[in-house]
Amino acid sequence: MDTDIFSATILLIFFAVFFLASAFKVLREYERGVVFMLGRFWKVKGPGLVIVIPIIQTMVRVDLRTIVMDVPSQDVISRDNVSVKVNAVLYFRVVDPEKSIIQVEDYHMATSQLAQTTLRSVLGQHELDEMLASRDSLNTDIQTILDEQTDAWGIKVSNVEIKHVDLNETMIRAIAKQAEAERERRAKVIHAEGELQASYHLLEASQVLSQQPQAIQLRYLQTLNEIAGEKNSTIVFPLPMEFLTALQKTTEKMPAAVTKAD
Repeated sequence: MDTDIFSATILLIFFAVFFLASAFKVLREYERGVVFMLGRFWKVKGPGLVIVIPIIQTMVRVDLRTIVMDVPSQDVISRDNVSVKVNAVLYFRVVDPEKSIIQVEDYHMATSQLAQTTLRSVLGQHELDEMLASRDSLNTDIQTILDEQTDAWGIKVSNVEIKHVDLNETMIRAIAKQAEAERERRAKVIHAEGELQASYHLLEASQVLSQQPQAIQLRYLQTLNEIAGEKNSTIVFPLPMEFLTALQKTTEKMPAAVTKAD
């Protein structure tokens, strides 16, 4: 009889210790506890020491720190029908523990799936050049959409960053050819603009020289001086067109004069 009483006492003490141990919970500074009483939401507790009555109450821990989530690579078809693979990284945190537990079954999975579909939807509305050159604006657009849709879950999306935009080899070669053609076009435009500006300056110089014949002679002598300074075996002397015209007329008259003399 005494043995049965002793065993029952030991068993009661064990259950009492287990009951007290399970009733006391310690929450860290970045944790909150969503407490339910008989299945109904009661309150959010923490941080620090929290007492939860076993069987009657249950508690779910929620981490309030910023979570870094890697969004897997998504197959995206851009607006100009280019197929690319895009991945991103997502930064979010829980701002309302009650909503994050009650309004959605698993906020980690829900946020990840929503980020993947939003990434494909937003990038599919833009061309490839915009994906490569305007990442900041695309990041802002994706972050705004995610933040609005996860607000009902008590989630705050603080930042979204597109990490890589992967292209196939054919598209990489096409982009390289396009860039080379663009560089050649710019070089030709710059060369044409330079020729146009030079022609304007030559026109102005000719107008100035035509007003002062002495200036033409000085320029002629300066040119001869520059040519003589170089080690050339042949020197070409430029002559005015007026001199050549007069010489041609004189040459045409000489045969007629000789004929008359005969």
